[in-house]
Amino acid sequence: MPENLNDNFTDYDISQPVKKEQYNFLLHGGLFLLTFITTTIAGAQWISGVPGPYELSFLLKGLPYSASIMFIISFHEFGHYFAARYHKVKATLPFYIPFPPISIFLNFGTMGAVIKTKSPIYTKKAMFDIGIAGPLAGFVACIIVLVYGFTHVPGINYLLAIHPDYFSPQYGKDALNLAFGNTILFSLLKLIFIHGSQFFPPMSEVYHYPYLCVGWFGLFVTAMNMIPIGQLDGGHIAYTMFGEKNHYKIASVSFIVLLVLGFLGLAESFLNFNTYFGWVGWLFWALLLFFVIKIKHPNVPDYTELNKTRMWLGYISFLILVLSFSPTPFTVSMGG
Repeated sequence: MPENLNDNFTDYDISQPVKKEQYNFLLHGGLFLLTFITTTIAGAQWISGVPGPYELSFLLKGLPYSASIMFIISFHEFGHYFAARYHKVKATLPFYIPFPPISIFLNFGTMGAVIKTKSPIYTKKAMFDIGIAGPLAGFVACIIVLVYGFTHVPGINYLLAIHPDYFSPQYGKDALNLAFGNTILFSLLKLIFIHGSQFFPPMSEVYHYPYLCVGWFGLFVTAMNMIPIGQLDGGHIAYTMFGEKNHYKIASVSFIVLLVLGFLGLAESFLNFNTYFGWVGWLFWALLLFFVIKIKHPNVPDYTELNKTRMWLGYISFLILVLSFSPTPFTVSMGG
């Protein structure tokens, strides 16, 4: 569910004249509206734990989820967009990607959004700014949503309305259970905002809470995009910070780490290793990066080094990756 699979900032024929910028507002607006609808339905599904159909009054309960997720996605993509405009690089408005809410299992109602640049990027400075603006803006939006979620956690009665048998010894037995993986940032926010005997849901129930669910998902997607490989956001940043050769080394190590986490998740799923570390999805993500996005970043014919301010912002962006990354983002188990 990455947001920026098509943020390809290079590979343009610079000898060709740049065409006048045009927007298809009907297409962009239609995709936005459709994605808002699918995320609203997904929000109702996450809250209720049942696939529907829903009455309109209940469907409206999905609005906090859809508004939050569209807020984060839009911040991320318009971060890229306005950075591109600042450097006079022509770019499309975001293409929001709806995902049909046909299942309540790991369905967030959207595959994110993408923008496409329409003119060449000649300098590392411009590529760095465009690459980093999205994750930084999206991360700020995640923090806003998460802080609101942590400061507005409803009491236990909210969860009991969804699972009346929550305190029963039989709860969760003989059922497929899903738990979100913790992250450093999520744990820090919990430490800051949740005190004493205040109720806070376990990670196996967090997805019923729209702001916490969306904030967690935003961190997950941010981390996926910040992996310093190829033309992911993190790849753009690492390439412009450290140069072509060093970027390739960093990307190769990152790719190997994803493979290891993926194979650990595979062993966990099918061989019952019970390490509770790794996720099979990282293996699929690694293969997608290798065959589609590529490990190596395309060459940018500019050897100017970034200034200290941009270098520090780059290091901050990779700190965001560390704070947001979960080696085991999803755990699925059969209750017993």
